[in-house]
Amino acid sequence: MNLTIRPMQQADAERIARWHYEGPYAFYDMANDPDDLAELMDPQRRENVYFAAVDADGSLIGFFCFSQDGSTVELGLGLRPDLTGKGLGLSFLEAGLQFARERFSVRAFRLSVAAFNQRAIKVYARAGFKPGRTYKNHTNGGVYDFLEMTREA
Repeated sequence: MNLTIRPMQQADAERIARWHYEGPYAFYDMANDPDDLAELMDPQRRENVYFAAVDADGSLIGFFCFSQDGSTVELGLGLRPDLTGKGLGLSFLEAGLQFARERFSVRAFRLSVAAFNQRAIKVYARAGFKPGRTYKNHTNGGVYDFLEMTREA
């Protein structure tokens, strides 16, 4: 996948805020989590954390968010809804990992995924992430099971 990852602009954030995923994946709609939406929309909170992924034509195809905890980088990501389920997830994820390696002093990556999202868990496992602890997370107006996954950088 040929993409460029750059600092997120307000127009990117506004587009992402309107994305709608189908079926159970609607869980990931930004509108369902006011705290995540507020962070996405605030340029100061977004700075150096949220990054837009654009294709060769400059079209927004997804986003990444990174936060560093010592030598571990916590990773969040989202692929544009119409691009999900088309076999693009692994190359999208690998592009984000490479970007993080170049930008941060990192020894390991960590991410959290809703336990029901077996589609994403399979992609993360193919990228070398190993399952770790499971935990309950209060988000989107409820409490949900999440799986933490890690891998070396």
